[in-house]
Amino acid sequence: MAASPNEPEFKGHIGRTYRDSTPWWPDPPDGLGGPNVVMIVLDDTGFAHFGCYGSELTTPTIDRLAENGLRYTNFHTTALCSPSRASLLTGRNPHAVGMRGVSNWNTGYPHMRGGISPRAATLPELLRAHGYATYAAGKWHLAPMEETSSGGPHTNWPLQKGFDRFYGFLQGETDQFYPELTSDNGHVDPPGRPEDGYHVSEDIVDRATGWIGDLQSVRPDRPFFLYLAFGATHAPHQAPAEYLARWRGRFDDGYDEARDRWFARQLQMGVVPEGTTLAPRNPGVPPWNDLTDNQKAFAARLQEAFAAMLEHTDVQIGRLVEFLERRELLDNTVLMVLSDNGASREGGPYGVMDEFSFFNAAWEDIDEIVTHRLDDIGGPHSHCNYPWGWAQAGNSPLRWYKQNTYGGGVRDPLVVHWPNGITDAGSFRRQFCHAIDVAPTLLEITGAPIPDVFNGSAQMPIHGASITQTFADPSASAPRSIQYFEQMGHRGLWADGWKITTYHQQGQPIDDTEWGLFNLDHDFSECHDVSTDHPEKLRELIDAWWAEAGQYGVLPLDDRSIELFGGAPRPGTVHARNEYVYFPPIAHIPSDAAPPLGGRTWAITARVDVPDSDLHGVLYARGGHNVGHSFFVKDGAVHFDYNALGTHHRATAPLTLAPGRHEIAARFDRRGPGGTLTISADGQDLTSIEIPKIVRMLGSTGLDVGRDALSPVVDDYESPFPFTGSIERITFQVESRPDRAEIEAMARAELAKE
Repeated sequence: MAASPNEPEFKGHIGRTYRDSTPWWPDPPDGLGGPNVVMIVLDDTGFAHFGCYGSELTTPTIDRLAENGLRYTNFHTTALCSPSRASLLTGRNPHAVGMRGVSNWNTGYPHMRGGISPRAATLPELLRAHGYATYAAGKWHLAPMEETSSGGPHTNWPLQKGFDRFYGFLQGETDQFYPELTSDNGHVDPPGRPEDGYHVSEDIVDRATGWIGDLQSVRPDRPFFLYLAFGATHAPHQAPAEYLARWRGRFDDGYDEARDRWFARQLQMGVVPEGTTLAPRNPGVPPWNDLTDNQKAFAARLQEAFAAMLEHTDVQIGRLVEFLERRELLDNTVLMVLSDNGASREGGPYGVMDEFSFFNAAWEDIDEIVTHRLDDIGGPHSHCNYPWGWAQAGNSPLRWYKQNTYGGGVRDPLVVHWPNGITDAGSFRRQFCHAIDVAPTLLEITGAPIPDVFNGSAQMPIHGASITQTFADPSASAPRSIQYFEQMGHRGLWADGWKITTYHQQGQPIDDTEWGLFNLDHDFSECHDVSTDHPEKLRELIDAWWAEAGQYGVLPLDDRSIELFGGAPRPGTVHARNEYVYFPPIAHIPSDAAPPLGGRTWAITARVDVPDSDLHGVLYARGGHNVGHSFFVKDGAVHFDYNALGTHHRATAPLTLAPGRHEIAARFDRRGPGGTLTISADGQDLTSIEIPKIVRMLGSTGLDVGRDALSPVVDDYESPFPFTGSIERITFQVESRPDRAEIEAMARAELAKE
């Protein structure tokens, strides 16, 4: 008896007893003893933002990594978060793996499913099979957002996509002081609060170093892959107070002068070649000197918050690097620092104190903010983003921003540090490379095989190519000769130093006249359109774009944004119903999986058991300090607070309930721009108030039942303020469809979560 029915690959001998049998063990994975890999991904960080790429911002850790490693000046992404991350982790083009846009979308076409296709095994899946420990900390945003509640499905969560451990947030953004956290496959509360000095960037680095430390102690032969994806520098721009204080007054001369200085530094440092043109002011960016004094003060303070957040993030990267160095792991670690797209445009021309004001078309009064709330910017009571002028400065010397296929959207910093594998330290690399080239580079370095079939799914080819030859040879050829770009109808193609690109107006016909032609070997910033001088080259590259689009699943072209929201819920999803019934205790429910209460008529009914003692606490909370709902009992009264972007509308009524079972309810009847909010108990209306204007987007923080676990919606209590009775169930009845204005608000919000 030589074979084993339960282990067909067994190569020993099986007899009747162990005395006449021969044992056998499989060979250990080939990757044991290989180099460690750390991929650090920043969010919405522009080409110029690192000090080593030209800015005057404080990034000493990243700068030191560049001094001892390589800086790539021709690295490109997809212009958006989710597709860039899908490309980084698979080595494939984003449309081909089902992630052409943010993971909140599923358009019904193969190129936009909101999760990575099983036909594209991820880097952690392949490295884990090769013997690596795989860890992810920070932002994910690679699962359909409606699947991010505890009810899942968990198919596209980090652990199901190859990571052994995950700690971070599943959404595209989170409050840095009050984050919605997930540990492995479950939601958890933050371990601290702002008043305790808590910040999520510090927390995720603590977790990452803890995992690595445990591994080194127990299995020092196993290398690791760490994917460390900060919330920084995506909005909200938030940092500890001491970091904010260091930047006071540093940007008072404005973005125009700063951009000129940063560009001069880029030329002096060699980040950009001599002869580069600083891009003209993007359309809609007001000259700094045309702003009012208050607009200047507001814009400068918003940039201070951005700078403080970036500096604080750099310090956390420094903590990780110091840990690796102290543990004698740094030399044998391939460490990459990069951004997923260019600087953000979601702050508008003047910036926003609370980005949800923008999403709700509730334009802020800057004079009022400067008078009363300027010092809140960057702290726990703000949700801010800077104006277009500062975003363009961060993208210097390039045109446009994230979401666009010009350089400001797709050309990003990439620092590679690997003492054991890079000898030409402190140098630049000018070769074109792309997010899809990162995974094949790391697979080549680690020796991990790329199977034709993985977990039962036939695999599509890797689309990228390794850039390892550039580590030693600054004159090595680019790994590939062509790469397409597409984002919401914006298109581009790089081919052997030439680039064609468009700035597409949504809703307009897709037209060849949109294309511009640029020779990037002589025009780094894409400022000199030479299409009329080279019509044959233009035609050749347009035809090549269509060929690439067909090959990689880019079609059908889809420039929709608003239209992608608010349709009939798909069967088999959390929103395929109008009634949501929750049975506490229940984990925190992320906003995209929570009942859609924005611009609609709704009713909330809590069936409770009242104790003999004092009754108080939160029945339901949604959102946070900046916007949301809180339905709570306190001081002998029941309250429903409708926090409309900091303006509180409060329905309050005395509440006297005998011990036992009761129903406490609230309902909102939508009429015109506002509606009537009514609270009741045991079927009897207690009071009603008028809400003059509804809030259609209730923030990025989700829903809690029986407590308000994160940023408190009101100042009446400290979180979590748990309900002292027991809640048998709470029911949300929601009108079936949103109005047009709610759909538009949803679209603006989701596009900013990239």
